Formats: sequence, C-alpha cells, structure tokens
Amino acid sequence: MGLFERFLTVWVAGAILAGVGLGLAAPDVFEEVAGLEVAKVNLVVAVLIWLMIYPMMLKVEPDCLRDVGRRPKGLVLTLTINWLVKPFTMAGLAILFFRFVFADFVPAAEAEEYIAGMILLGVAPCTAMVFVWSQLTNGNPNYTLAQVSVNDLILVFAYAPIAGLLLGVTDLTVPWGTLIASVVIFVVVPLGAGLLTRNSLLRRGGPDAVEALAGRLKATSVIGLLLTVVLLFGFQAETIVDQPTRVLMIAVPLLIQSYGIFAIGYGAARAIRLPFDVAAPAAMIGTSNFFELAVAVAISLYGLGSGAALATVVGVLIEVPVMLSLVSFANRTKGWFPAQPDTSPPERTTLAAHETGRR
Repeated sequence: MGLFERFLTVWVAGAILAGVGLGLAAPDVFEEVAGLEVAKVNLVVAVLIWLMIYPMMLKVEPDCLRDVGRRPKGLVLTLTINWLVKPFTMAGLAILFFRFVFADFVPAAEAEEYIAGMILLGVAPCTAMVFVWSQLTNGNPNYTLAQVSVNDLILVFAYAPIAGLLLGVTDLTVPWGTLIASVVIFVVVPLGAGLLTRNSLLRRGGPDAVEALAGRLKATSVIGLLLTVVLLFGFQAETIVDQPTRVLMIAVPLLIQSYGIFAIGYGAARAIRLPFDVAAPAAMIGTSNFFELAVAVAISLYGLGSGAALATVVGVLIEVPVMLSLVSFANRTKGWFPAQPDTSPPERTTLAAHETGRR
C-alpha cells in the first residue's frame, strides 16, 4: 500500500471535519448541491460513486457469472443475512435503546420515529457502496455483481412487506422512482461503461491493459471516496451541530448493528470456508445500507423534519467511517480464509487462458 492508502483513515477523518466546517461556512452552496437530484438520488454523489466503483467494473466478465452458480454458498449467506437476520436485529436494537435505555431522555413520540427510521435502514441492504468496499478488499468483481443483482431483485418484492410488518404499517409504498433510478445509476451505468472500456482495452492490449488502467484509477477511486465524505457531512453539518446528543443516541444502536451484522456474516463465512474474495463482500453487503431508499421512504412516511428522517441520515453519516474500519479489519484477517476457491476465480482463469494462447 502507498502512503496515501496506508493513512486513509486519517484522510477520512480530515474529510469529515472539512465537510462539517464547509457545511457550516457555506450552507447555501451545499443546499444547491443537495438539490441536484433525480428521484431522490443526488447526482453529484452519483458521479463520485462512479469514480469509486468504475475500476471494479472494468474487471467484471458477464460470461463468468455462471461461476456463481457453481459456488452458491456466498450468495446464500448474503441473502440470509440481508433478509432473515438484519431487519429483525435492527428492529430489536432500536426498540431496546429507544423504549428502554434512552426512554428517560427522549419523548416517546420522537423515540418511535427514531425506531422507524432505523428499521427502514435495516431493511435496505446496500446497492452501490458495496462495490467500493469489495474493491478495497480485492473482492471477486463477478461474484460481487451477482450478489448485488440478486439482492436488488429481492428488494423489489421484499422491502415493503418486511418494513411494513416491522413498522406496523399496512399501506407502505415503495418509492419506485428512487429504487429504479438507484439501480440504473449505481449498477447499470457504471457496469455498462466498464464493459465497454474493458472490451476496447482487450482488443488493443489484452488483460494487461485492463489491469494497468484499473491500477492507475485506484487513486481516483480513493479521491472520490473522500469527496463523498465531505459532501455527506457537509449536507448534514447543521443537524450535527444543532442536535449532537440525538445524533449520538441514534448512532449507538446503529454502530452495534453494523459491527454485529458484520461479525455474524464474517464469522459464518469463515465457518463455511468461503474464499476471502467472496467472504469479505458477502459480509459487507449486509452491513452497509441502501440509504437513498431508506431516506426517501422515511421522508414520504414521516416528513422531512421527522425523527425517522434524522435516523436514516445518521445512518448515512456513520456508514463510511464504519465500513472503512471493517475493510481494514478484513484486510488484516484475510489469512483466516482460503486464498482462493476450489475452482480458479473467473478473472484468473481468463488471464491464464489468454497467456496460454499467446504462448
């Protein structure tokens, strides 16, 4: 790792402080940027996320997605954590803290809204940022894409019933515009760009050209991550300053949930001996959240200034620092897992075949 990557945590901390400072110093600028949305998806953040995930998309080979079918354990683990564990543990933690632990400090009506917001987060597993976390752990790009794609398909059918069940709401409406726009913006567009670039590079320079471009773009990916942190904290700078106690209260169960879900997923991946390049993304996709969807639903159900909306926003704020700490932990413990699956990963198989052909 280079100097810049080795001290990424320091740069992220600086980005958080810069975001809050700039948000307080120039709130009008951040309001203008925040208003650049399509279906509740911020376009500036979308561009920065493209910068982060484009290098991974360069490595995706759709023809090799069938490899996932031969090794389904990682996909089964991801779906089990996302839909049978995570929503219910989040609901349990939210109720524990805001009906009991913090009951003397928060009015009951506000507490119920915080609980609702956290439930909406818990039922919304990640779509976009998981590509970033996968890339930072050298995850298998084909397998990560399959995990996200299947997860999004289930999200379409399962989000409203599970969220409605846990919230006690019978008429919960999924904001389809936000859901569809997010999938198109964060998956389809960068994937299409990556495939077009990859095919062009393979024709001109072979796999080495693809790897070379991905390597050169690595710094761009990290810069995109830091700028995203600045924007997210700048958008919510006034909330952080005006309601620091409530933000911290909401953060406590969210932090416990995040680290707890990762521990369950990562531990299960180790127990079933998944290769590291599948285990790390499998654990992280359940830990991270589809916050655009959660925020949109919270606002539509409870209002922009509600406790539910605030809870989803706090989820946005803690996500990047928490996930970076988990990326660091995963990279330090990759020796716990088999170095590679029983069959060679798709990318390596293709490169080996190419080299054999050249010889």
